[in-house]
Amino acid sequence: MNRTVRSVATSLAVGFALYFVARGVWWIEQPTAPLLMVLAIGLYLVVVSIAILGAPTSVQMPMWSAVLAAVTSALVPVLVTSSLDASDRTEPFATSYIGGLGLLAVVCVVRRRSLIGWLVLVLLIATSWAYLGLPVALNLGLVGSTTWVLIAQLLVMFWDRAVRDTERLAEIQQAVSAWHATQLVRQRERRLRTQFALAVAGPVLSRVVASRGALDEQEQLEARLAEGRLRDELRGADLLNDAVRDAIEAARRRGGVVTVFDEGGLDGVDEHRRAEIRDELAVTLANADARRIIIRSAKDPRVAVTVVGRAGTRSSGDDDSVEIWHEILREATAP
Repeated sequence: MNRTVRSVATSLAVGFALYFVARGVWWIEQPTAPLLMVLAIGLYLVVVSIAILGAPTSVQMPMWSAVLAAVTSALVPVLVTSSLDASDRTEPFATSYIGGLGLLAVVCVVRRRSLIGWLVLVLLIATSWAYLGLPVALNLGLVGSTTWVLIAQLLVMFWDRAVRDTERLAEIQQAVSAWHATQLVRQRERRLRTQFALAVAGPVLSRVVASRGALDEQEQLEARLAEGRLRDELRGADLLNDAVRDAIEAARRRGGVVTVFDEGGLDGVDEHRRAEIRDELAVTLANADARRIIIRSAKDPRVAVTVVGRAGTRSSGDDDSVEIWHEILREATAP
């Protein structure tokens, strides 16, 4: 799309440039200094070609080309006027430079050299006013050149704004798509973890129903472990991997009470760092021998997971005795 618009604009600019050159060559009256007229036409043709076709890989015109366009806009009217008698200066071929330099100013504006483009227009107005008089110059095309430069400037401004808005919209759409994909993945993970917990707890629950609660000590332990696994999967899905699950189960089999609270502490943490946090949590739990362990992941700018180990269970009255206090940071610390 962008290449198509540029090719169309380039073709139009080349066509108009050739038209103004042809008008300048079509002499109705013989110039008194033909070489100056030919020099003016040749200089304009070379400069406008460079301005239109130069640096095709970039929208912005090179600065040297823009400066050359400004110099040309001052020289061409002088050369054309110097090659003609005063009575011939208002002929169509003699005033073709008004439209031609107006086109050159438009090209500068479109190729993101707006200041140079307006400078070309100012020089055109000044020279045509000096040699033809302002009313005559306005009637011979100066109004049209000024109007086209103004329209080109407005179109460039609106085009750049539309491009920025389109890029911003594309970025927003990409961010929304990424967020939606992340949510789908997390929903799938939670569903799989819930299914895993139910698969583990299902046989125990079936045994409880079948025996109407009359379980032996081993079955009671398995029931408590199954209930704990199910609760962990529902409350702390993001904190769990196989190593963490095994460490929690080992702590409970030793008679400990493990509570898991996930309150979004891993939100915004990349997946690689999440895996590192889970591994560190598993090592911490494997080395803990506290009777009561609380694992909490809260929204904190620095800490992702906090592990607290107390000496006694909630009913023992020793909750103030803290044996473990371990914080796992959101960002990995430098080694």
